[in-house]
Amino acid sequence: VARNAGEALNRHKLRRAGDLTTRSKALDEIAEALGMESAPLRIECFDVSQIQGTDVVASMVVFEDGLPRKGEYRRFVIRDVEGQNDVASMHEVSTRRFRRLLDEQARSTEVVTDAGPMLVDPETGRPRKFAYAPGLVVVDGGPPQVAAARAAMAELGVDDIPVCGLAKRLEEVWLPGEDLPVILARSSEALYLLQRVR
Repeated sequence: VARNAGEALNRHKLRRAGDLTTRSKALDEIAEALGMESAPLRIECFDVSQIQGTDVVASMVVFEDGLPRKGEYRRFVIRDVEGQNDVASMHEVSTRRFRRLLDEQARSTEVVTDAGPMLVDPETGRPRKFAYAPGLVVVDGGPPQVAAARAAMAELGVDDIPVCGLAKRLEEVWLPGEDLPVILARSSEALYLLQRVR
C-alpha cells in the first residue's frame, strides 16, 4: 500500500509538472504576485548548507519554463566565510555567480552577430551557461538572505534582475526592502513551483 501510494504521488507530481498550461499559469502567477513585467522563464535558486558550521556549500538550481535544467545546477564551495553565517555565505555565492554572468557576457559581446551577442562558445560549440541572466533569483531564506543577495548584485551593478526569498517555516515570499511578505495561496501553482525550485 505504501509503495502504491508513493508511486501515485510521483505520477501526480510528474503530471502536474509536465503540463505546459499549469507551468505557464504558475509563471504568470509568480510574475503577478511579485510585480514583474513578464513571467520569469529562467529561475535560479540559491541555498546554503553546512555541517555544524564547517564545509559550507551553496547550491544553484536552474529551472527554465517551469522545468528543472539539471545540467546547469552548480555547487559553490564557500571559502571567505567562517562559521554559520548564512547571510555572508549568500552574499559570497551571489557575488560569484553574477561576476561570472558579467564576465561571460563581456566575452560573448566580443563576437556579435545579427541575432545579438554569442551565447555559444565558437570554439567548443557549447553554451556559455553563466552568460544567461535569470528572470528571477530565489534564495532560500527570509529578509536577511534576500538583502544579502540584492546587495551583492547591486555592488556589481546588476539591478535589473528581481530577487525574492522563500522562507521555509510559513512558506512566505520575501522581497527586498519590504517589511511584510507576499503570501501565496497554499493551493496556488506559483507556490508549488517556487517550492519545487527551492
